[in-house]
Amino acid sequence: MHGRGKSDGPVVPANLPNKAAAAEAGEERGPAKGNTDSKPRPGRSAGSGVSRALGRVREVARRDKDARFTALLHHVSLERLVVAYWALSPKAAPGVDAVSIGEFEQQWRDNLYKLWNRMSSGSYFPGPVRGVEIPKDHGDGVRLLGVPNTADRVAQTAAAMVLERILEPVFHRDSYGYRRGRSAHDALTVCRQRCWKKDWVLDIDVRAFFDSVPHSLLLKAVAHHTSER
Repeated sequence: MHGRGKSDGPVVPANLPNKAAAAEAGEERGPAKGNTDSKPRPGRSAGSGVSRALGRVREVARRDKDARFTALLHHVSLERLVVAYWALSPKAAPGVDAVSIGEFEQQWRDNLYKLWNRMSSGSYFPGPVRGVEIPKDHGDGVRLLGVPNTADRVAQTAAAMVLERILEPVFHRDSYGYRRGRSAHDALTVCRQRCWKKDWVLDIDVRAFFDSVPHSLLLKAVAHHTSER
């Protein structure tokens, strides 16, 4: 899948995690609700040390919401890439390179080691994203869905695991979309409770928000909390 370069080591470490639970005892981030209709594969555990290190980062972020973190890349370890990979849905569609989850899994140790080598050395660049048009509800046009390559999907998931630790304490308590441990059902429960306190409801829907939101503002918001790029 990857062309060999100078950063690709010929030997994969023998101490990659073995079979264990599907996730790290609730510590690691699972697929966001709404992103997949299937469960992740039984996976490997990266060990409790991986979670403890990020737990300390999360605690600092919780105490100081204006803290700006540096050197977060070392948290995207080979072990974390393993956890991220086994958290993916086995039904995830392949990207532009047409490499499916099943094909990636045939040499998952080699593939993850090469990916980690590139990410840790600063030579990693994501590939092109395959665009798929998904019909919107009620026939109101289509939504463009970006499908990354499997390796890029792993990298994104691992990066999200790290960023989630410092950004989660900053989110508003009424934010429920794509957050670990929260769902639309939780939002409905709170809405039902508040309906007894107010006699009015304000419903707002931003048309094509993800199509029109300025990415520069999103990057600026992330840069407020970390210097990583």
